[in-house]
Amino acid sequence: MSGRKTRQIALQSLLRSQQTQQAVEPILARQFRSAALSPADSGLCRELVSGCVRWRRLLDWLIERATKGRKQKPAVREILRLGLYQIFFLNRIPEHAIVDESVRLAKTESCLGQAGFINAMMRRFIREREPIFRDLSGLQEERPALGQSHPDWLFKQWEQRWGREKTIRLMEWNNQPAPTCARINHLATDSERLKERWEEEGVETTPIDCDWAKPNSLFHLRKHQPLDSLGSFRDGLFYVQDPSSLMSVALLDPQPGQAVLDLCAAPGGKTCLIAEQMNNNGQLTATDASESRLELLRENCNRMKVTCATLVQADKVTADGAKFDRVLVDVPCTNTGVMRRRLDLRWRLNPGEYGTLSRTQLDLLGQAATKTKPDGHLVYSTCSIEPEENGQLVARFVKANPEWQLTDERSLNPIENHTDGAYAARLIRRVGD
Repeated sequence: MSGRKTRQIALQSLLRSQQTQQAVEPILARQFRSAALSPADSGLCRELVSGCVRWRRLLDWLIERATKGRKQKPAVREILRLGLYQIFFLNRIPEHAIVDESVRLAKTESCLGQAGFINAMMRRFIREREPIFRDLSGLQEERPALGQSHPDWLFKQWEQRWGREKTIRLMEWNNQPAPTCARINHLATDSERLKERWEEEGVETTPIDCDWAKPNSLFHLRKHQPLDSLGSFRDGLFYVQDPSSLMSVALLDPQPGQAVLDLCAAPGGKTCLIAEQMNNNGQLTATDASESRLELLRENCNRMKVTCATLVQADKVTADGAKFDRVLVDVPCTNTGVMRRRLDLRWRLNPGEYGTLSRTQLDLLGQAATKTKPDGHLVYSTCSIEPEENGQLVARFVKANPEWQLTDERSLNPIENHTDGAYAARLIRRVGD
């Protein structure tokens, strides 16, 4: 029965995401809050949903090839995707269970008339599994965008930039599950005490070393219960954060006693790290555009024991005359550096977004510049791997504003750095300007 419920939740989450055009992760999270699934069933459900979204293009190619382009109802299409993902990407699900549960899903989703069709399709794919595997292997070389389930335009763009081999490796990276990484909150604990707490909670970890973070501050959580069930999480002893997102704060280098502004701050990972580096001593102003995002920021700051932060809506800060020693502007971007974490992202992006986003990014960078003291540091950051949003945009800003000078910048690419992609640049006003 638990397997049946797991697949029902997976199907409902996928359908809801398609119907509302919303990202599937928060939909799935809401489903989990109202369903009493075991950790194993929750893991399987997440695997099914993640796999069906990531591999959607390839799964649809299989379906269309077998049905000669015959259209299906949305529920039938999602049931077929779920079944095919289990057949070709999972090896721990018995074949009879895949067939039986696919047929049961059809009946529960008012697709009783399609149950026979779904049954026949599942049995056919199981029967033809080996030759289909050979076909899929050939796609990796002949049509890598399809074989790795990415849009053609994105593959071509990356191929022109980095070449075929690196682009294929990047797409392979995007199709891998993202690990859970944790940063210790030194405002509340230290590494030894937290390790003891994790051991009591059955959390298994591996340390992560990177040159832009403090030693013994980052860990990969290899095995753990749901995070919100861990007392160490609820007590704010750690923050779930990929190493790449710490790089911009390292460039910012906030100090105790300074006045620091964090624009576009929600959900608050960088804000909390800034407060930690300030030792909760100074004036930290964190802003975002909407009250809902500010509420999320507030919840995380409270959990992480941040006491030096004032949270306000962005327009109120940009309208006053206050200036800051350090300003961080982590701008909205295409998020291509975190594609493996944003399941729907590859299907939501389109080439036209770059122009719209660059205007917003330049505007926010300009706003941040007006809030920076003459001797202050301004850091611009993204979680993108696209030069148009990163170094090229900063160069455009400096050319249009020659009083500003780029003093340091750094890019992280998943293939080279084995972490999420990111970019950060530090700017200061030229002396005498």
